[in-house]
Amino acid sequence: MNLPNKLTVFRVLLIPVFIVFMLVPGIPGGKWYALAFFCVASVTDFFDGYLARKNNLITNFGKFMDPLADKLLVCSAIIALCSMGRFPGWIVIIIIAREFTISGFRLIASDNGRVIAASWWGKVKTVAQMFTVILLICDFGGDTVHLIEDILIYISLALTVISLIDYIVKNKDILSDLK
Repeated sequence: MNLPNKLTVFRVLLIPVFIVFMLVPGIPGGKWYALAFFCVASVTDFFDGYLARKNNLITNFGKFMDPLADKLLVCSAIIALCSMGRFPGWIVIIIIAREFTISGFRLIASDNGRVIAASWWGKVKTVAQMFTVILLICDFGGDTVHLIEDILIYISLALTVISLIDYIVKNKDILSDLK
């Protein structure tokens, strides 16, 4: 278990802590603690990948768990925000459906001895979603901020769909493994 993989596991372990501060009412400063935990977890996403590439510590565990940790973090956050009326439910469904689809692709590939690493589009999508979540947690209010939040939600949605199409096109041969 190298440092990048430990950072990935750490990110997963931060998710329940983030959710508690995000959703349990009555915790003084709860949303700010939630924001801090979400930001720390998000930053580990950058550092685990950076350290793995820089120090040639790329592992199959990391290729599999890093994107899964991102999915768990972002999906937990957008579900929490949806329950608070801050994120449209239909967009949450599309985002989660995309994540299940890509996870299915990865499972099929894994059964055939292949690992599908995160794509550039997938990484951009994750960063956009994380930035959107951060702004939504802050909930600064005001018409201009709400317009920016809405724009970021739709950018995240567009990147979600684009990255799904990118994965399917680049890995369409995996579908032939289903026959």
